[in-house]
Amino acid sequence: MNITEHKNISYKQPGKFEETRFEKIHNVIFEASKEPSILIAQEIAQLIRDKELQNKPCVLGLATGSSPIKVYEELVRLHNEEGLSFANVITFNLDEYYPMDKSNLQSYFFFMHEHLFNHVDILAENINIPNGKVNSDDLYQYCIDYEMKIKAFGGLDFQLLGIGRTGHIGFNEPGSHHNSGTRSITLDHITRVDAASAFLGIANVPRKAITMGIGTVMSAKRIVLLAWGANKAEIVKETIEGKITSEVPATYLQQHDNVSFILDEAAASELTRVKTPWLVTSCVWNGPLKLKAVVWLSELLNKPILKLTDKDYNNNGMSGLLTEEGTAYDLNTKMFNKLQQTITGWPGGKPNADDSRRPERAIPERKRVLIFSPHPDDDVISMGGTFDRLVEQGHDVHIAYQTSGNIAVSDEEALKFAEITQSICPNCEVTKSIINFLKIKTDNDIDSSEVRRLKGLIRRSESIAATRYLNLSDDKVNFLDLPFYETGTVKKNILAENDITMMCDIIDRIKPHQIYAAGDLADPHGTHKVCLDALFEALKILKQNDYMTDCWVWLYRGAWHEWESYQIEMAVPMSPDQVLKKRHAIFYHQSQKDGVMFQGGDSREFWVRAEDRNRLTAQKYNNLGLADYAAIEAFKRYHF
Repeated sequence: MNITEHKNISYKQPGKFEETRFEKIHNVIFEASKEPSILIAQEIAQLIRDKELQNKPCVLGLATGSSPIKVYEELVRLHNEEGLSFANVITFNLDEYYPMDKSNLQSYFFFMHEHLFNHVDILAENINIPNGKVNSDDLYQYCIDYEMKIKAFGGLDFQLLGIGRTGHIGFNEPGSHHNSGTRSITLDHITRVDAASAFLGIANVPRKAITMGIGTVMSAKRIVLLAWGANKAEIVKETIEGKITSEVPATYLQQHDNVSFILDEAAASELTRVKTPWLVTSCVWNGPLKLKAVVWLSELLNKPILKLTDKDYNNNGMSGLLTEEGTAYDLNTKMFNKLQQTITGWPGGKPNADDSRRPERAIPERKRVLIFSPHPDDDVISMGGTFDRLVEQGHDVHIAYQTSGNIAVSDEEALKFAEITQSICPNCEVTKSIINFLKIKTDNDIDSSEVRRLKGLIRRSESIAATRYLNLSDDKVNFLDLPFYETGTVKKNILAENDITMMCDIIDRIKPHQIYAAGDLADPHGTHKVCLDALFEALKILKQNDYMTDCWVWLYRGAWHEWESYQIEMAVPMSPDQVLKKRHAIFYHQSQKDGVMFQGGDSREFWVRAEDRNRLTAQKYNNLGLADYAAIEAFKRYHF
């Protein structure tokens, strides 16, 4: 079954939904990106085969970025295992940075060959990617020729798209005209910020690009747009439900008669039918949905939960909920108590206390705790206050840093440490090699193994300093250095058996009563998601062991997002003193201060983001009518 066939299906499976009156573009929601990527690849494969039977070329418009990678993986598999031939395929890529050399690791020419073209039997002359090195004097005519070449083949049979946070498709930034053709364009600052991690800093991101136009894309016979992750949720909602405007170029797709948006649950989370389904249709009011609705209404009206009235519910599409619950008073009290019971100053459980309404168990009093940190600073950034509480309250706390975090150390920082080492040991050959490499390193060079090791040691030393400050002994600190991460580039290897084995080994050794892990899937460069996937795979393997029946998994979020109030199952308040202590723990990660490479779309330093987020969480609780705390760290339980 291909994505087109999904249009007429009324989904009953979890994670897939029907369209509503709010939506102006056909879209299908999946739990995660893997399944729809395979379906899309199969749709493309069927199109290629149909065209082959007709003795016609199949003209594909292709996209780059992280969104289509799994589609290309499946196309390669279909070629290798099921004989799919690309001999009749002609491709036109959407865009390319300008100026950009083909050999540059960040070029879209390099990307397409690495992920698709080098692994299938497509003819080299049938591959068309904008030339990022065309002479500026010839650029205007080059773009016209690119456009005319597409038209000469009868236009695009299928166009694959991603979407940027500005609403760009291709590199058609806000302000692009609906009739625009292939042209050069100046990139929006947000687009450059989003690309900064791949280029190891925004200063290295080109300011211009060559892109197919909106008109070029809209002429395609079939369009499929992919969007994965929470960081795409706002723009997806605006594109699907908003008005057509040049300020959000993707909204032009509302006018296409054969377009599908393929979303994962995170990217779809802001759609009306997902975020507030009671505004769309009658609901089955289970416990989580009741809490979500009551919190939403409280925040919408800026009223504490206990002050919501029957009229408030009836005027905002929730009369059906009141019919089930009886009165606003009864419902408000129930939901208020539910939120109140998430708050605890004892994240490891309070000894000798009734735990029937507490987030954590009272027994055993002293728990073995394993904190997983994807990078060497996520632990203190995301749960530094809780970390401190767990140690202070006498639990057997262990920390496992899943990756070395070496690529987040700048060359300047590494050179500083290497030169200090050389001043102490002038005859050290390794140090000389590192210094020489860093001084002649170019943009296309991958760090040598010695440089990667030095950068990893810098992150290790910072982590040890922070954990010592929180009174955790060195023997409780573990550095896994999962192999998937150790490529020396932003692009990582896929999760492999040895990564999962290492995760299993440390869990099996500690036999924890509690596991804390990063559940932030909006991480800009994807490491958090891979680390979480590694944990989930390990839990699947280990769950049959007796000790796992006593193990609870708590997910925290990183520097990018926080759990919504209705999602929080354990809220750990912090005093002003603890906020300062957490700040100082973050400060020990000196290589990640003052110009950190992976800032994302937020210019604030990590410690500022962490404090603002924790303060905002506390403020949201207070606005709902709960106690007023200086800050709160939030967790959601994962049931395996």
